[in-house]
Amino acid sequence: MPDAILYAYADSPLGPLLLATAGQGLRLVSFPEGSRTRRPLDGWREDRSALAEPMRQLDAYFAKRLKSFDLPLDPVGTPFQRAVWLHLAGIPHGSVTSYGAIAAALGRPGASRAVGAANGANPLPIILPCHRVVGADRSLTGFGGGLPAKRFLLEHEGVAGLSGMGSGEGAGQLRLFA
Repeated sequence: MPDAILYAYADSPLGPLLLATAGQGLRLVSFPEGSRTRRPLDGWREDRSALAEPMRQLDAYFAKRLKSFDLPLDPVGTPFQRAVWLHLAGIPHGSVTSYGAIAAALGRPGASRAVGAANGANPLPIILPCHRVVGADRSLTGFGGGLPAKRFLLEHEGVAGLSGMGSGEGAGQLRLFA
């Protein structure tokens, strides 16, 4: 019998985020809108106490008191997806990179599209910061929570100078790394 999935909603400036765990670590963060929005499934059980620490860290992130998360994670994916997601965890707060740069870093320079697909399948956005991945021309590209959410997260972290973002008040310098 599979582990019970426990869930809770965390308040955020983007609306209520669905969080879920099977007990070994955070398994899911879902935005309230966008192409990859999830809802609790039959058999899931609401349990805010099981997700108290991820909720606390998300509150601190949105209050600009936390730049990196320290949580046990339990994302479900293929070995390639997990390699991409692990790479996402190393993108510094306030920085961006491209799909091509991740593919090259993984030793698969021709796999930009596969990296994009794995990035899009990331079950832990914000925590594994897929919003920090942009097009090679520095354009905002697809995001499961919608481009307004991606724009918000990047502006929240002080990233400026990306195509399609405008220049929000208080925006910082763009630091593109490979």
